[in-house]
Amino acid sequence: MSEIYLDNAATTPMLPEVRQTLLDNLKNNWGNASTGYSYGREAKRVLEDSRHVIAQSINALDSEIVFTSGGSESDNTAILQTALARQNEGKHIITTAIEHEAVLRTCQYLEKLGFKITYLPVDENGVISMDDLKAALDDETILVSVMMGNNEVGSVMPIHEIGELLKDHQAWFHTDAVQAYGLLDIDVKRDHIDMLSTSAHKLNGPKMMGFLYRREGISFPSFVKGGDQETKRRAGTENGPGIAAFAKAVSIVTPEEKHRRQAKYNGFKHQIVDGLKANGIDVEVNGTIAEDNLNHVLNLWIKGIPTEIMQANLDLDGFAVSGGSACTAGNVEPSHVLTAMYGSDSPRIRESIRISFGVMNTTEQIENLVADITKLVKRIQKE
Repeated sequence: MSEIYLDNAATTPMLPEVRQTLLDNLKNNWGNASTGYSYGREAKRVLEDSRHVIAQSINALDSEIVFTSGGSESDNTAILQTALARQNEGKHIITTAIEHEAVLRTCQYLEKLGFKITYLPVDENGVISMDDLKAALDDETILVSVMMGNNEVGSVMPIHEIGELLKDHQAWFHTDAVQAYGLLDIDVKRDHIDMLSTSAHKLNGPKMMGFLYRREGISFPSFVKGGDQETKRRAGTENGPGIAAFAKAVSIVTPEEKHRRQAKYNGFKHQIVDGLKANGIDVEVNGTIAEDNLNHVLNLWIKGIPTEIMQANLDLDGFAVSGGSACTAGNVEPSHVLTAMYGSDSPRIRESIRISFGVMNTTEQIENLVADITKLVKRIQKE
């Protein structure tokens, strides 16, 4: 039985050329970039060349890129260090009800330290209201953290409008772009973004690798204590081979490639939804399949079929899909994202699966998925 991987929002396989870059650097570029002899100088050169590639991808300065272990560290750093550094200016932070756990749990921790957190609600498409954000802003607000694109339903937030609103406010603007980076056009200057988090393994790069964009002028102590790496902004010897591989993955997703992938994935969405409905399956999309969303994420309410039953049966048939965020996959509680969108009483929160596409998926694989879901639903309904 051939297996079909359709959980690319959880992680993505490294592309062959990215894997080769990693292997080449593991063999030839293992020096410490903080040392002054030839091994260190070569490691430093690769490090800074990679930083330039990544900075260019979001219209940032090279000096504004801080390499981290991934999205969770980047989110934690931006939120915790802003809170601790600016608490004398105010102790109010605004975020949304559908953020990734790396943001939500960090904010919950800050609540225990006496900070006030506003969790903005979302509509049935998974998007906040700008009026709600404006109403929540006050003189005590020091940070607004709103994800660029949601990892469970693919909704895209009004990032440019938020940046415009905050550019003359004291609050810094942070966005978790872990799902959006590599698919959406990101320009931190255009959108007045102060901090931005990413993770390499979401765009066919290595795990335990990411960066935090920190706008020039944003200042707080290093979250990780130790040495003076990353110009004293993140202690720890840099993962040179991982950073080189990350930069290679980034170089592949040109603006044209991003557009191509988004169009391909939107076609997959319609192929699944239209195919299931044509086969008589009672199904609805959680959120929307609008083209301006993150098109690699499709969240489906398959009516009457519990999430765990559908996911387990698809797994047995060789299809890897998710019931929600991979970071909470072991949690028996329903998705906090679907709960925020539809309410705790909605059957959607216990009868939905997330399908997420990647560069290696094909139309034929999607056809097989539609046929298999159709077969499973009809069999389960008979039972």
